[in-house]
Amino acid sequence: MENINILFGRRIKELRLRQNISQEELGFRCQLSKNYVSDVERGRRNVSIKVVEKFAAGLRVPVYYLFKWHDGDESVHL
Repeated sequence: MENINILFGRRIKELRLRQNISQEELGFRCQLSKNYVSDVERGRRNVSIKVVEKFAAGLRVPVYYLFKWHDGDESVHL
């Protein structure tokens, strides 16, 4: 199994790209720096639950949806 930081980062990037927004825009929405978003997407950050909540709000998805990287369920419409 891959490192959870890598899996989480890939999921953030996937959802960001689906919404066609930049790292800068996502950072603005989440009140995080573009560099922080980049580090998360590359799996270089161990994010807190508060930051997970910020990503969910910034991406406009439920928190649990950030952790759905295995089953392919796309029931939330972006």
